[in-house]
Amino acid sequence: MSEQITAAMIVIGDEILSGRTKDLNIGHLAEIMTAIGIDLKEVRIVSDDESAIVDAVNALRGAYTYVFTTGGIGPTHDDITAEAVSRAFGLPCPYDERAYATLEAYYAKRGIEFTEARKRMARMPQGAEHIDNPISLAPGFRIENVHVMAGVPAIFQAMLDNVVPTLKTGAKLLSDNVHCPHGEGVIGDRLAAIQKEHPDTIIGSYPKYRDGSFWTELVIRARDAEKLSAAKEAIETMVTELAGAKGP
Repeated sequence: MSEQITAAMIVIGDEILSGRTKDLNIGHLAEIMTAIGIDLKEVRIVSDDESAIVDAVNALRGAYTYVFTTGGIGPTHDDITAEAVSRAFGLPCPYDERAYATLEAYYAKRGIEFTEARKRMARMPQGAEHIDNPISLAPGFRIENVHVMAGVPAIFQAMLDNVVPTLKTGAKLLSDNVHCPHGEGVIGDRLAAIQKEHPDTIIGSYPKYRDGSFWTELVIRARDAEKLSAAKEAIETMVTELAGAKGP
C-alpha cells in the first residue's frame, strides 16, 4: 500500500463568506487530488483577517502533507495572504526580485503604470519558490508545504496545473457504485454493518427522491480493487435481500 498523502485547503476572502462570490475552487481541487491519489481532508474558509489566516496556516501545515490556499494575493488593500503566510512562518515579506521584474516589464509592455498597488503582487515570503501564472503573470508561491494561489478560478486552475507535477502522490482511490431502490431508513443499519465489516473502504450513501419514490445511490471507494469488489458484493447482496422493503 502506498503512503497516504493528505492535503488541506484554505479559502480566503470576505466575499466568499458573504455570498457575493461563489467558490468554484474547492470542487476542482478535490477532483484533482482524488485523481492523483491525495486525500483532501479539510477545507477552511476564512475572512480577510491576518490573524485568522495565520492561525489556519499554522494549524493545517503541521497536520497534512500539503496545504493549498486560494485568494488574497491581488493588488488591493484586502489582499493580505502574502503577509499572513510570511507571519505564519516568521519570515519577512519583501518584493521578490524576479516577480517584480516580470510584472514591471509586463505593465511597461502594455503601457500601463506599475502602481504601488500592482507592485503588491510581487511580494512573498523571503525564500519562497514561484508558482507560475500563465494567465496574468503575477505568481503564486510555495513555502515549505504551503502553496499559495490566486482565487480567480481560471488562474487557480492554471497554477494548480503547474503544482501537480511537483507533488508526491499516493495510491489512487478506486470507486464503484450500486443503485439501491430503497431509502436510507431501510438500509441504514445494514449498510453501517457492511461498512464496519469492510474498514478499508469508504461507503457513501446519497439519498434521492423522484416521482414519489425514495432511492439511494451507494458509492464504494477503496485503494485496493479486491477490497472494493468485496464491499460491493456485500452491498449487492443486501439490496437483493431487501427486495420488497418500503420506506424512505
